[in-house]
Amino acid sequence: MSNAKGDRRERELVNRLDEAGFAVMRAPASGSATDRELPDVLAGEGEQFYAIEAKSSAGDPIYLDGEEVEALVYFARNFGAKPRVGVRFDREDWYFFHPDELYTTDGGNYRVKLERALADGTDFDEFTGHSRKVTLDELTASAEDDPGDERLREVLEAVERGDLGINEGVEMLR
Repeated sequence: MSNAKGDRRERELVNRLDEAGFAVMRAPASGSATDRELPDVLAGEGEQFYAIEAKSSAGDPIYLDGEEVEALVYFARNFGAKPRVGVRFDREDWYFFHPDELYTTDGGNYRVKLERALADGTDFDEFTGHSRKVTLDELTASAEDDPGDERLREVLEAVERGDLGINEGVEMLR
């Protein structure tokens, strides 16, 4: 990814976090302006504070240098923030991971694949506190607790069996 595109994506993330109510800044020294490794973005909303390394890619997967991630964790710990890696694939939204959640390669670097970001990443709305991820198991359990919601249970079972895709199930419940 070119530096211009990376810079544009970082500014995009800063603007989105600002719109979501966070105090946010793009670290002006991220990249090469200093010998110290600094996160790309610092963000907080009064209760949660994050040091974010932002990566984007037109392809799959996204790789992160091991030293870069270690520096993020070190900075976040000293600053009193939570370290997060934000990834954005073309035509997708931002997804966030704690560094411990990333796949470590044999060479000590880190990798995030698109399918992993979609399945396991914290999406932007959840990250900013505007939604909460609910698992299929949680929905199924709540449907079983309420016998009056037979349609929900049937749709969830069809999704679980693979008869319906998740998006089809959502549409049926609207």
